[in-house]
Amino acid sequence: MSIILRDVVLPLTDFTLEVSLELTANTTALYGPSGAGKTSLLEVIAGLRDARGTVELHGRDVSRLPPRLRRVGYVPQDDALFPHLSVRQNVFYGAQVREDAREHSAIDVLEIRPLLDRSVKKLSGGERKRVALARALLSEPEVLLLDEPLSGVDVALRDRVLEYLVRAREEFPVPAIYVTHQMEEVTAIAEEIVVLERGRVTERRLL
Repeated sequence: MSIILRDVVLPLTDFTLEVSLELTANTTALYGPSGAGKTSLLEVIAGLRDARGTVELHGRDVSRLPPRLRRVGYVPQDDALFPHLSVRQNVFYGAQVREDAREHSAIDVLEIRPLLDRSVKKLSGGERKRVALARALLSEPEVLLLDEPLSGVDVALRDRVLEYLVRAREEFPVPAIYVTHQMEEVTAIAEEIVVLERGRVTERRLL
C-alpha cells in the first residue's frame, strides 16, 4: 500500500508547492509551521485542488478523478459537520453501508454511540473531532487525511482526544497522513515524519 505524489506543482499566494513523495508507512506526519502548504497538499490528494502532477493511491492514478471517486476520508480542521443534521445523520452521511447493515466498530472505538441522537450544535470540540473521524472511517476510505485534528480542542482535552486517534489508528489499518505542527502529536501517532517548509520537503525520516 502506498501514496505516491509525482511532480505535484501548485502555485500558492506566497510560494509554489512542489512535492514528489512515495509514502509507505501506515501513518505519516506532515509537519511544519503554519502556512507551509500542508493543508494545500492534503487538498491536492483529496481532489479539492487542481494541481499539476500525478497522485496515485495504492496503484490507482486518481489525478483526474473527482473527490467522491478517490476513496479518501478527509477530516478538515473545521470538521465540516452539517449543523442542521444530527450526529447520527452526520456519521452515516456518505457511509458505504446502511446504518443497520452491520456492527459499526468506529462508533464504539471512538465512544460516540451516546451522542448519536444529539444535534452537532451541542457537541464539545473533542466530541466534534470524534464524530468527524467516525464519519470518515465509515466511508471505508483507502486513505485517511487528518488536518490538525486537535485544533480547536481545549488544552485539557487534547491528550484524551489523542488517545482516541491512537486507538482508531490501531483498530483501522487505513494509511493516514496526519497534519500537525506539534511534535508531541507526531511522536504519539506517526511512524514517519515529512517536514514541509514553504511548499518543499526539507526532511523525511522514520520514527
